[in-house]
Amino acid sequence: MSSPNQPCVIAKFGGTSVADYQAMCNSANIVISNPNVKVVVLSASAGITNLLVALAEGREAEIRKQHIAKIQTIQYNILEQLPENPSLREDIDQIISNIAFLSEAASLATSAALTDELVSHGEMMSSRLFVEVLKEQHKNALWFDVRKVMRTDSKFGKASPKIDEIKQLCCAHLKSLNSNQIIVTQGFIGSESSGKTTTLGRGGSDYTAALLGEALNASQIDIWTDVAGIYTTDPRIAPNAKRIDEITFAEAAEMATFGAKVLHPATLVPAVRSNIPVFVGSSKAPSAGGTIVYNANSITSDLPLFRAVALRRKQTLLTLNSLNMLHAQGFLANVFAILAKHSISVDLVTTSEVSVAVTIDTTGTNTDGSSLLTKELIDELSTVCCVEVQEDLALVALIGNNLTTTKGMAKQVFGQLDQFSIRLACFGASTHNICFLVKSSDAENIVKILHHAIFE
Repeated sequence: MSSPNQPCVIAKFGGTSVADYQAMCNSANIVISNPNVKVVVLSASAGITNLLVALAEGREAEIRKQHIAKIQTIQYNILEQLPENPSLREDIDQIISNIAFLSEAASLATSAALTDELVSHGEMMSSRLFVEVLKEQHKNALWFDVRKVMRTDSKFGKASPKIDEIKQLCCAHLKSLNSNQIIVTQGFIGSESSGKTTTLGRGGSDYTAALLGEALNASQIDIWTDVAGIYTTDPRIAPNAKRIDEITFAEAAEMATFGAKVLHPATLVPAVRSNIPVFVGSSKAPSAGGTIVYNANSITSDLPLFRAVALRRKQTLLTLNSLNMLHAQGFLANVFAILAKHSISVDLVTTSEVSVAVTIDTTGTNTDGSSLLTKELIDELSTVCCVEVQEDLALVALIGNNLTTTKGMAKQVFGQLDQFSIRLACFGASTHNICFLVKSSDAENIVKILHHAIFE
């Protein structure tokens, strides 16, 4: 694909960057302007994945017909602005016909495997169309099915990648390709060992780009989205939020984990492992610059005490009480074994002598729309303790550096929050964050107050 000395950039474009013909042209211009871009990873056109997820939930015939018509309209609006290409039209029509067939099957019986198969069609269409947009600009673009190399386990809806197999398959299928070609492929989707389509979870296109970057020894991973970089908080909440030009992997990973939507939380793991810089910019305004995420050793300026405030909504608090905990061994192990059995990932944990409180992120829920907190889970936990569930909470995280070793930091932060009740606070496990679990209705005000006090 490229000689060992030639830089190889992986460019990923999100749904808004391939939403329509003009957006695709803007994205194509970004690719063309950087001769080092060798692989382009695409999300589905904006709005398509939501329609496909709705179809996968099993809708009645009239709703299915409406959703499929919307999908067709979005993709045809792009297709009809490209030069006449009967085989491309045939490809898109065949994909839409597959969607109709699979959505009818979903109306009879839903399954996680069927959902993954169905939602994968969004990326299949956007990537085929984008190849033609590049060819229109006289570029040697090649469509590539990422499922040939993106090997995962068979946990449909949120599959885990098999890193070593991905590297081997990339060597076999991609590294030998002509270095003058631009490979256009799909984000978010993969395949398990028997060839069935899997997905990496919502937002997984960033992860795809990072996994391919790692497997191909990329020199940089560019994430093109609808915002010009990573900000000190969401500018929609605090209009005075400032862009951060340089940030460390550790800081960016904390921000992504605690709700900054610019990056998918898992994206940075392959980049950190392989020390590949990640650039985040806006495909609508590429000249506006962006944020570069580096290894801490590559950043020349001093790292600030506070870097950003992040907000994650839809949090649930599980409080588990049992007098059997008092001076007992194995209670926590038992509780966490039950949570693991039901595929529940715990975020924050606080304990006392007779109770343990854990927070669970319910923003994603399951791909089929069902709740993570099933009746079976609550029933099983109830056999070992009293279970209290509190919903409609949000997590506010203050991200920074050396927070646990800086004197006076707690006063500076907690002093701003005396008008709010804080359900749970977590501090000390990481030197990079301090977290508060608060009522959803208070969360935006808390973000504004902290941002104003610390960054403005």
